[in-house]
Amino acid sequence: MGVFRRSDDLTRPARAGVIGIHFDPDAFGRFSEGIARFLGTGRFLAGQTVLVIVWITFNVVALVRLRWDPYPFILLNLAFSTQAAYAAPLILLAQNRQDDRDRAQGEQDRDVNARTQADAEFLARELASVRLTLSDVATIEELTGAVSTLSEAMARIEAKLDDRPGAGT
Repeated sequence: MGVFRRSDDLTRPARAGVIGIHFDPDAFGRFSEGIARFLGTGRFLAGQTVLVIVWITFNVVALVRLRWDPYPFILLNLAFSTQAAYAAPLILLAQNRQDDRDRAQGEQDRDVNARTQADAEFLARELASVRLTLSDVATIEELTGAVSTLSEAMARIEAKLDDRPGAGT
């Protein structure tokens, strides 16, 4: 058995010696989810489309001196590349956070399903027990039949007692 050192734990990045800004990962995650949600909206796509149309139109129609990004629109391509370079990791971070939430929800659903199944199995056993107990209980028809049989037997006994010599006295 070796001694466990902090450097042996590979589940978390090392913190020692890190120089830089410390931030709340959850706050950054919420920020990235907000950006990812915004990038997936029709409002963003419409705004970006209008910006591209204005950009291209102005750089094609304007005087040569006023064109800041002539055809093939390299500055516009650079802007899109920069946007994609930042958007992709933010979207991946948002997806990872959603995966974590989905995984936790799945585990919770499995726990609820297991408890529900255990409750259903318990109720099935209880119902079978009640059925077995009730199978030994006489029904109304059985009791009525037994009372009829006893009444007939009593009537026969009384008839035999009445038929005996000296029974009338």
